[in-house]
Amino acid sequence: MSGAAVLARARGAIGAPFRPQGRTLADGLDCVGLAALALGRPAPRDYRLRTGDAARVMAGLRAAGLREVADPRPGDLLLCRSGPGQLHLAIRSKDGIVHADAIARQVVERPGSAPWPVLGCWRLEEDD
Repeated sequence: MSGAAVLARARGAIGAPFRPQGRTLADGLDCVGLAALALGRPAPRDYRLRTGDAARVMAGLRAAGLREVADPRPGDLLLCRSGPGQLHLAIRSKDGIVHADAIARQVVERPGSAPWPVLGCWRLEEDD
């Protein structure tokens, strides 16, 4: 799937309610559910809502067929540290990010760079 297709799927979720461990547009999504929906991959259910274990998350991304890249572009998945012991996933757009925003209580697209430190940028293996 191309980066443009990933971004289009993420944008299709804008306005969906935020729900911890949510997996559907109707019932709500969290950042993992949004990433899974956008990337067309199954979402894991064996994760804690608070974790600082970036290595475990990165291993899961590799197992899901993503590779870490150094040249971020629209449709890539960003792994961010949104707070102490808190990781967050977002989809990069041309001028911002699409993510499941717990404060706004919905999936949103926000302009500008991610407001948190980016630990890595990931892309589907089949997307050149």
